[in-house]
Amino acid sequence: MSDDTRRQGSPETEPGRERECADAGELALLCKALAHPARVRIVDHLARAGRCICGEIVEIMPLAQSTVSQHLKILKECGLVQGEIEGPRTCYCLDAGRLARFVQLATALERGAKAKDEP
Repeated sequence: MSDDTRRQGSPETEPGRERECADAGELALLCKALAHPARVRIVDHLARAGRCICGEIVEIMPLAQSTVSQHLKILKECGLVQGEIEGPRTCYCLDAGRLARFVQLATALERGAKAKDEP
């Protein structure tokens, strides 16, 4: 029996399961990006500011500029933060839509856990 034959009808190939797997991967990516307290602080600061910030992030963090830049890079890679170059510096903004997607995925996970616990 070929691998393709064995996969037919398996949960991994059903359309609903494919969507669940994609959502799980997306949630894992976002969770990984937020898995460091410094990155959570950066996202929180950008959310509270409600605007793009150019140089202030390094000033609020008790970390070296290069370390803050590395954290910002990780947040940009997952789409939570956007950066635009303005002259000699980069201005960073929170992508509110991407953060809302994270909340949506986490809420779906919570609902699934609650549904499993209900009699």
